[in-house]
Amino acid sequence: MSLCRCVLACFLRYTSKFREQVKQDTKKNKAANRTMGPAKVEVPSPEKFLLKHSKEPQLPEKKPFTRKDDGRRKPQVPTKTDYPVMGIQTNTNFINSNAIENIMAVPKKPQHVYVDTRTGNKQPLETSGLVPKYVKKKDYGQTPEYLLQRNEEVKRAQQEYDDYVKERLRQGAMQQLSEEQRQTLLEGLKKNWGELHHQYQGLSVVTDTTPKKNRKERLESEMKQLERDIDHIERHKIIYIANN
Repeated sequence: MSLCRCVLACFLRYTSKFREQVKQDTKKNKAANRTMGPAKVEVPSPEKFLLKHSKEPQLPEKKPFTRKDDGRRKPQVPTKTDYPVMGIQTNTNFINSNAIENIMAVPKKPQHVYVDTRTGNKQPLETSGLVPKYVKKKDYGQTPEYLLQRNEEVKRAQQEYDDYVKERLRQGAMQQLSEEQRQTLLEGLKKNWGELHHQYQGLSVVTDTTPKKNRKERLESEMKQLERDIDHIERHKIIYIANN
């Protein structure tokens, strides 16, 4: 049984169709490198010897030189055999015409310049910024109209406010805060701000819990409100308080 299997395997063995070609190529390469000397190559013919300058680079063929502006060049100077057109005459008196043209012409105004170097270099004066154009205006030095209107509106608004305050004071609905009361109020606000600031300085550096975060935000908002109140009282010297 084993013998039959071996015979069957020999018959079913894969054989490449390039087998013989591979063998021939292998033998050929081995035969070329079999000896120790140089490979047998074709010897060059004595007639094909190396010529002088044969390996130098060859220059391209010469071409006629042409300029880029050959197509738009000016015409050539006329030769001695080319004669101008003769017989053309005019009755114009150029002396009188030139004199009349110059008499009727408007004289040119000299251009205003300034010299900026000792060698005499000139520059136009109009664009230099040295000409005081603004001071030559009719309304130079006068208050603009829009500022006068704005000042009138501010005065009118202040007068209306003063009249309103006087009327409320007359009715007894408002009273003016005295300077002593104002200073007392200011000192009290600053004292409260100092106490809140002392509490804020005693907070933990790490606010890792919600109560710590809420307390810090509450102290910051109260301190900001006190700062706004202190600034408001310090900027306004006259303060009115409603009685109701």
